[in-house]
Amino acid sequence: MGPVLASPVVNLYIIWYGQWSRTQQATVRDFVHSISVPSLPHPSVSDWWQTVRLYADQTGSNITGKINLAGEFHDAGYSHGRVLARTTMQSIIKSAAGRGMPLDPRDGAYLVLTSGDVSVQEFCRAVCGFHYFTFPTVVGAIVPYAWVGYSGTQCPGMCAYPFAWPTYSGGGGNNLMKPPNGDAGMDGMISVIAHELAEMSSNPLVNAWYAGDDPMNPTEIADLCLGIYGTGAGGGYVGQVMKDTWGDGYNVNGVKGRKFLVQWVWNPSRRRCFGPNAMD
Repeated sequence: MGPVLASPVVNLYIIWYGQWSRTQQATVRDFVHSISVPSLPHPSVSDWWQTVRLYADQTGSNITGKINLAGEFHDAGYSHGRVLARTTMQSIIKSAAGRGMPLDPRDGAYLVLTSGDVSVQEFCRAVCGFHYFTFPTVVGAIVPYAWVGYSGTQCPGMCAYPFAWPTYSGGGGNNLMKPPNGDAGMDGMISVIAHELAEMSSNPLVNAWYAGDDPMNPTEIADLCLGIYGTGAGGGYVGQVMKDTWGDGYNVNGVKGRKFLVQWVWNPSRRRCFGPNAMD
Protein backbone atom coordinates (compact mmCIF):
# COMPACT_ATOMS: atom_id res chain seq x y z
CA MET A 1 0.00 0.00 0.00
CA GLY A 2 1.46 3.32 -1.09
CA PRO A 3 0.88 6.77 0.37
CA VAL A 4 -2.16 9.04 0.21
CA LEU A 5 -2.14 12.84 0.41
CA ALA A 6 -2.37 12.97 4.19
CA SER A 7 -0.52 16.21 4.99
CA PRO A 8 -2.46 18.46 7.38
CA VAL A 9 -2.59 20.92 4.47
CA VAL A 10 -2.06 19.96 0.84
CA ASN A 11 -0.85 22.87 -1.28
CA LEU A 12 -2.53 22.83 -4.68
CA TYR A 13 -0.89 24.71 -7.53
CA ILE A 14 -2.91 25.43 -10.67
CA ILE A 15 -1.28 25.95 -14.06
CA TRP A 16 -3.61 27.73 -16.48
CA TYR A 17 -2.33 26.66 -19.88
CA GLY A 18 -3.71 28.74 -22.74
CA GLN A 19 -6.41 31.39 -22.69
CA TRP A 20 -8.87 31.55 -19.80
CA SER A 21 -11.47 34.16 -18.87
CA ARG A 22 -11.67 35.58 -15.37
CA THR A 23 -15.10 34.01 -14.98
CA GLN A 24 -13.77 30.55 -15.84
CA GLN A 25 -10.88 30.90 -13.42
CA ALA A 26 -13.19 32.08 -10.63
CA THR A 27 -15.39 29.00 -11.05
CA VAL A 28 -12.44 26.66 -10.49
CA ARG A 29 -11.02 28.68 -7.61
CA ASP A 30 -14.37 28.71 -5.81
CA PHE A 31 -14.72 24.95 -6.21
CA VAL A 32 -11.25 24.33 -4.77
CA HIS A 33 -11.92 26.70 -1.86
CA SER A 34 -15.22 24.91 -1.19
CA ILE A 35 -13.47 21.60 -0.42
CA SER A 36 -12.14 22.89 2.89
CA VAL A 37 -15.12 24.92 4.14
CA PRO A 38 -17.26 22.74 6.46
CA SER A 39 -19.89 25.39 7.24
CA LEU A 40 -21.57 25.43 3.82
CA PRO A 41 -25.24 24.46 3.41
CA HIS A 42 -25.76 20.71 3.12
CA PRO A 43 -25.13 18.97 0.78
CA SER A 44 -21.82 20.71 0.19
CA VAL A 45 -18.53 20.20 -1.62
CA SER A 46 -16.94 19.67 1.81
CA ASP A 47 -19.53 16.98 2.59
CA TRP A 48 -18.64 15.28 -0.70
CA TRP A 49 -14.93 15.37 0.22
CA GLN A 50 -15.64 13.54 3.48
CA THR A 51 -16.09 10.31 1.50
CA VAL A 52 -12.67 10.84 -0.07
CA ARG A 53 -11.23 11.35 3.42
CA LEU A 54 -12.28 7.85 4.47
CA TYR A 55 -9.19 6.48 2.70
CA ALA A 56 -6.00 6.21 4.75
CA ASP A 57 -2.40 5.08 4.35
CA GLN A 58 -0.65 2.21 6.16
CA THR A 59 -0.09 4.36 9.24
CA GLY A 60 -3.82 5.10 9.55
CA SER A 61 -3.46 8.71 8.40
CA ASN A 62 -6.50 9.78 6.41
CA ILE A 63 -6.53 11.94 3.32
CA THR A 64 -6.27 15.62 4.17
CA GLY A 65 -9.29 17.75 4.93
CA LYS A 66 -7.54 20.93 3.88
CA ILE A 67 -6.72 21.74 0.25
CA ASN A 68 -5.01 25.11 0.07
CA LEU A 69 -4.87 26.92 -3.26
CA ALA A 70 -1.25 27.87 -2.75
CA GLY A 71 -0.40 29.32 -6.14
CA GLU A 72 -1.34 29.81 -9.77
CA PHE A 73 0.76 30.10 -12.89
CA HIS A 74 -0.52 31.48 -16.18
CA ASP A 75 1.02 29.97 -19.31
CA ALA A 76 -0.93 32.11 -21.76
CA GLY A 77 1.81 31.85 -24.36
CA TYR A 78 1.38 28.09 -24.93
CA SER A 79 5.02 27.38 -24.00
CA HIS A 80 4.80 23.82 -25.36
CA GLY A 81 2.46 24.48 -28.26
CA ARG A 82 -1.19 23.67 -28.78
CA VAL A 83 -0.86 19.96 -29.52
CA LEU A 84 0.29 18.12 -26.41
CA ALA A 85 1.20 14.55 -25.50
CA ARG A 86 0.18 13.24 -22.10
CA THR A 87 3.81 13.28 -20.99
CA THR A 88 4.11 16.96 -21.91
CA MET A 89 2.23 17.86 -18.72
CA GLN A 90 5.41 17.15 -16.78
CA SER A 91 7.37 19.53 -18.98
CA ILE A 92 4.70 22.20 -18.45
CA ILE A 93 5.12 21.80 -14.68
CA LYS A 94 8.89 22.03 -15.05
CA SER A 95 8.59 25.22 -17.12
CA ALA A 96 6.27 26.80 -14.56
CA ALA A 97 8.65 25.85 -11.74
CA GLY A 98 11.49 27.45 -13.66
CA ARG A 99 9.52 30.68 -13.92
CA GLY A 100 8.60 31.19 -10.28
CA MET A 101 6.02 28.58 -9.34
CA PRO A 102 7.16 26.63 -6.24
CA LEU A 103 8.08 22.97 -6.63
CA ASP A 104 6.76 21.39 -3.44
CA PRO A 105 7.54 17.65 -3.14
CA ARG A 106 6.55 17.55 0.54
CA ASP A 107 3.00 18.94 0.54
CA GLY A 108 2.34 19.97 -3.06
CA ALA A 109 -0.03 18.73 -5.76
CA TYR A 110 -0.38 20.22 -9.23
CA LEU A 111 -3.34 20.75 -11.52
CA VAL A 112 -2.71 21.52 -15.20
CA LEU A 113 -5.74 22.92 -17.01
CA THR A 114 -5.68 23.32 -20.80
CA SER A 115 -7.97 25.73 -22.63
CA GLY A 116 -10.38 24.83 -25.39
CA ASP A 117 -7.93 25.58 -28.21
CA VAL A 118 -5.40 23.02 -26.97
CA SER A 119 -5.42 19.45 -28.24
CA VAL A 120 -4.21 16.77 -25.81
CA GLN A 121 -3.42 13.15 -26.62
CA GLU A 122 -6.55 10.97 -26.12
CA PHE A 123 -8.64 13.96 -25.01
CA CYS A 124 -12.26 13.60 -26.16
CA ARG A 125 -11.56 10.08 -27.38
CA ALA A 126 -10.58 8.13 -24.28
CA VAL A 127 -10.18 10.63 -21.42
CA CYS A 128 -11.41 13.94 -20.05
CA GLY A 129 -8.59 14.10 -17.50
CA PHE A 130 -5.94 11.98 -15.84
CA HIS A 131 -3.53 11.99 -12.91
CA TYR A 132 -0.01 10.70 -12.41
CA PHE A 133 3.27 11.78 -10.80
CA THR A 134 6.29 13.57 -12.16
CA PHE A 135 9.66 11.98 -12.86
CA PRO A 136 12.71 13.51 -11.12
CA THR A 137 14.64 13.26 -14.39
CA VAL A 138 12.10 15.59 -16.02
CA VAL A 139 10.88 17.92 -13.28
CA GLY A 140 13.53 17.54 -10.58
CA ALA A 141 11.23 15.97 -7.97
CA ILE A 142 8.34 13.56 -7.58
CA VAL A 143 5.06 15.42 -7.20
CA PRO A 144 1.51 14.23 -7.91
CA TYR A 145 -0.34 16.05 -10.66
CA ALA A 146 -3.56 15.95 -12.62
CA TRP A 147 -4.57 17.31 -15.99
CA VAL A 148 -8.07 18.32 -17.12
CA GLY A 149 -9.05 19.89 -20.43
CA TYR A 150 -11.81 22.35 -21.27
CA SER A 151 -14.28 20.39 -23.39
CA GLY A 152 -16.75 23.14 -24.23
CA THR A 153 -15.43 23.64 -27.77
CA GLN A 154 -14.15 20.12 -28.48
CA CYS A 155 -16.37 17.44 -26.94
CA PRO A 156 -18.98 18.77 -24.51
CA GLY A 157 -21.18 15.74 -25.11
CA MET A 158 -18.45 13.46 -23.79
CA CYS A 159 -16.79 15.48 -21.04
CA ALA A 160 -19.54 17.93 -20.02
CA TYR A 161 -22.48 15.54 -19.77
CA PRO A 162 -25.24 16.10 -18.59
CA PHE A 163 -24.89 19.75 -19.60
CA ALA A 164 -24.38 18.70 -23.22
CA TRP A 165 -25.46 15.58 -25.05
CA PRO A 166 -23.32 13.26 -27.19
CA THR A 167 -23.83 13.98 -30.88
CA TYR A 168 -24.22 10.29 -31.70
CA SER A 169 -27.14 9.80 -29.29
CA GLY A 170 -29.77 11.86 -31.06
CA GLY A 171 -30.69 14.19 -28.19
CA GLY A 172 -30.73 14.40 -24.42
CA GLY A 173 -34.41 14.47 -23.58
CA ASN A 174 -35.15 15.08 -19.92
CA ASN A 175 -31.61 14.15 -18.84
CA LEU A 176 -30.07 17.34 -20.23
CA MET A 177 -29.51 20.03 -17.59
CA LYS A 178 -28.54 23.66 -17.52
CA PRO A 179 -25.05 24.32 -16.11
CA PRO A 180 -25.22 25.97 -12.66
CA ASN A 181 -22.34 28.36 -13.45
CA GLY A 182 -23.48 29.23 -16.95
CA ASP A 183 -20.78 27.42 -18.94
CA ALA A 184 -21.34 23.77 -19.90
CA GLY A 185 -17.64 23.26 -20.56
CA MET A 186 -16.58 24.67 -17.18
CA ASP A 187 -19.33 22.97 -15.20
CA GLY A 188 -18.44 19.66 -16.81
CA MET A 189 -14.80 20.38 -16.10
CA ILE A 190 -15.53 20.88 -12.39
CA SER A 191 -16.79 17.31 -12.09
CA VAL A 192 -13.69 16.01 -13.87
CA ILE A 193 -11.46 18.10 -11.58
CA ALA A 194 -13.29 16.64 -8.58
CA HIS A 195 -12.80 13.14 -10.01
CA GLU A 196 -9.07 13.65 -10.52
CA LEU A 197 -8.50 15.35 -7.15
CA ALA A 198 -10.19 12.40 -5.42
CA GLU A 199 -8.01 9.88 -7.24
CA MET A 200 -4.81 11.92 -6.99
CA SER A 201 -5.37 12.16 -3.22
CA SER A 202 -6.13 8.47 -2.73
CA ASN A 203 -3.59 7.13 -5.23
CA PRO A 204 -0.92 9.81 -5.80
CA LEU A 205 1.86 7.45 -6.86
CA VAL A 206 -0.52 4.95 -8.52
CA ASN A 207 0.29 2.31 -5.89
CA ALA A 208 -2.32 2.95 -3.18
CA TRP A 209 -6.11 2.78 -3.31
CA TYR A 210 -8.14 0.82 -5.79
CA ALA A 211 -11.68 -0.07 -4.82
CA GLY A 212 -14.75 -2.06 -5.71
CA ASP A 213 -15.82 -5.63 -5.13
CA ASP A 214 -13.84 -7.29 -7.92
CA PRO A 215 -10.22 -8.01 -6.94
CA MET A 216 -9.51 -9.12 -10.49
CA ASN A 217 -10.48 -5.70 -11.85
CA PRO A 218 -8.97 -3.01 -9.60
CA THR A 219 -10.42 0.40 -10.30
CA GLU A 220 -9.77 3.82 -8.78
CA ILE A 221 -12.34 5.30 -6.44
CA ALA A 222 -13.90 7.76 -8.90
CA ASP A 223 -13.67 5.57 -12.00
CA LEU A 224 -16.03 3.15 -10.27
CA CYS A 225 -18.74 5.79 -10.17
CA LEU A 226 -18.60 7.41 -13.61
CA GLY A 227 -21.92 9.02 -14.53
CA ILE A 228 -23.36 8.69 -11.01
CA TYR A 229 -24.45 11.97 -9.41
CA GLY A 230 -27.46 10.91 -7.36
CA THR A 231 -29.64 8.09 -6.11
CA GLY A 232 -31.01 5.82 -8.82
CA ALA A 233 -28.38 6.69 -11.43
CA GLY A 234 -27.75 4.35 -14.32
CA GLY A 235 -28.22 3.89 -18.04
CA GLY A 236 -27.44 7.52 -18.84
CA TYR A 237 -29.62 8.83 -16.00
CA VAL A 238 -27.46 10.83 -13.57
CA GLY A 239 -29.70 10.16 -10.59
CA GLN A 240 -31.74 12.39 -8.31
CA VAL A 241 -30.13 15.82 -8.15
CA MET A 242 -31.43 19.29 -7.34
CA LYS A 243 -32.46 22.06 -9.69
CA ASP A 244 -32.53 25.73 -8.83
CA THR A 245 -35.12 28.32 -9.87
CA TRP A 246 -33.60 28.57 -13.34
CA GLY A 247 -33.47 24.84 -13.90
CA ASP A 248 -29.72 24.53 -13.32
CA GLY A 249 -28.73 21.04 -12.17
CA TYR A 250 -26.48 20.58 -9.13
CA ASN A 251 -25.87 18.25 -6.19
CA VAL A 252 -23.54 20.21 -3.89
CA ASN A 253 -23.25 23.75 -2.58
CA GLY A 254 -20.05 25.80 -2.62
CA VAL A 255 -18.68 29.11 -1.39
CA LYS A 256 -20.21 32.43 -2.49
CA GLY A 257 -23.53 30.74 -3.20
CA ARG A 258 -22.00 28.56 -5.90
CA LYS A 259 -23.60 25.30 -6.95
CA PHE A 260 -21.79 22.41 -8.59
CA LEU A 261 -22.59 19.00 -10.03
CA VAL A 262 -19.89 16.48 -9.10
CA GLN A 263 -19.87 12.74 -9.58
CA TRP A 264 -19.96 10.42 -6.61
CA VAL A 265 -17.01 8.32 -5.45
CA TRP A 266 -16.73 4.86 -3.95
CA ASN A 267 -17.47 4.79 -0.22
CA PRO A 268 -15.37 1.98 1.35
CA SER A 269 -17.63 1.75 4.42
CA ARG A 270 -20.91 1.49 2.53
CA ARG A 271 -19.25 -0.45 -0.31
CA ARG A 272 -21.06 1.52 -2.98
CA CYS A 273 -20.93 4.82 -4.81
CA PHE A 274 -22.07 7.57 -2.50
CA GLY A 275 -22.50 11.33 -2.31
CA PRO A 276 -23.91 13.80 0.22
CA ASN A 277 -27.15 14.19 -1.76
CA ALA A 278 -27.94 10.45 -1.46
CA MET A 279 -31.57 9.68 -0.68
CA ASP A 280 -30.76 6.39 1.03
